[in-house]
Amino acid sequence: MNFRYKAYKYLPVISLLSMISLLMGCIQKETGKSAGAGKDWPVYLGDNSSSQYSTLTEINKKNINQLKFAWEYHTGDDVSENHSQIQCNPIIIDGILYGTSPKLKVFALDAATGKQIWEFDPDPTSKYAKNVNRGVTYWQDGSDKRILFTSGTDLYALNTKNGKLIETFGSSGKASLKEGLGERAQNLYVAASSPGIAYHDLLIIGSRVSENSDAAPGFIRAFNIRTGKLEWVFQTIPQPGEYGYDTWPEKAYLTAGGANSWAGMSLDEKRGVVYVPTGSAAFDFWGGNRKGADLFANCIIALDAQTGKRLWHYQTVHHDLWDRDLPAPPNLVTVEHEGKKVDAVAQITKTGFVFLLDRETGKPLFPVEEKPVPPSDLEGEEAWPTQPVPQLPLPFVPQIFSEDKITNISKESHDYVKDIFSKIKTGMLFIPPSTHGTLIFPGFDGGGEWGGAAVDP
Repeated sequence: MNFRYKAYKYLPVISLLSMISLLMGCIQKETGKSAGAGKDWPVYLGDNSSSQYSTLTEINKKNINQLKFAWEYHTGDDVSENHSQIQCNPIIIDGILYGTSPKLKVFALDAATGKQIWEFDPDPTSKYAKNVNRGVTYWQDGSDKRILFTSGTDLYALNTKNGKLIETFGSSGKASLKEGLGERAQNLYVAASSPGIAYHDLLIIGSRVSENSDAAPGFIRAFNIRTGKLEWVFQTIPQPGEYGYDTWPEKAYLTAGGANSWAGMSLDEKRGVVYVPTGSAAFDFWGGNRKGADLFANCIIALDAQTGKRLWHYQTVHHDLWDRDLPAPPNLVTVEHEGKKVDAVAQITKTGFVFLLDRETGKPLFPVEEKPVPPSDLEGEEAWPTQPVPQLPLPFVPQIFSEDKITNISKESHDYVKDIFSKIKTGMLFIPPSTHGTLIFPGFDGGGEWGGAAVDP
């Protein structure tokens, strides 16, 4: 089984697109611009605001049925044994498409013809990918043009002209994603499923870690794009003396893991602020070893992009027991609120809520109510007594599975599900896991997922 990229053309205008860019709404404009895309698509999800929006109008509802097959690119990866996949949202710069294959080979294609310009395989001796990958990062300073991407624990820098390693970056072209995570993380799983975001000479990046008791800490790091040197670290599990340390048990930082940003992040270039969504602390469904609110897990964190200093944070779930990671980069939007234009952060969630926060202060634009939720009946667990519930915007998915929603495809299936339903805890969000059984709805995947939301500016 070979994975393929397809492109289509609109006749008679002859616009050639990569299949995925077409599905995302077309291609984008200059790197660093934040109000949608033009002819280029230079950043993961389109622009640094994660808008997934294109200003192009040539292809529209009236003529999309006239698209014709143009070209197809075979990655050559055989995924029949390891069931890998393409999650990549490829970027396009000056007519060149940069993407990754299921095996995590990086390739550059002529976006008009599909012809391969170069290919880089980080691990030629293996036919298996070390992790899934959602894209690459482009950086340019004059004639110095680079592609940054990750495979396993390695962060690579490639020359955009030929796909060769830039030897002056890190150690012979690569740096370690474990750098800055502490000694304990060196023997633990660390990777990056989403690409980092470039700010000046920095690549700011999160990580994917285990979700079990062996999880590494999910600190946010910035690497120097020229040298590969680690420039700053924001510790999402606070150390003694740091803000948020008292939201964990004493010395929990020595063993706690997770609180990582695996979904990617958004950047306000003008303000120099990066907005980072984080996931839950480990273990996902029991937190007796991490009693407290667990900052900075399940948070939107505004960091000074140059220094990594925390400007503000907002926690969307306290002491997460449901794996309610923030699943996608927030959308940076400008809204009309109380008669004024307000720059805001719109963060989708697995619960189906959207948290709309002032970009400068992190304060919600609409009321958020801390609603009481049930206690835990598991030994050693202490569920947080309340959870934040935005009053607006309204949820974008159903949040309660009631008896009337049980399947009626047949009497047998209805009775089977109803019997289970009658014995477990149901009826609201944020019921802690229980030995009696708990209905989690929306399901573990959400709600919002890693594909994220799109915004018409």
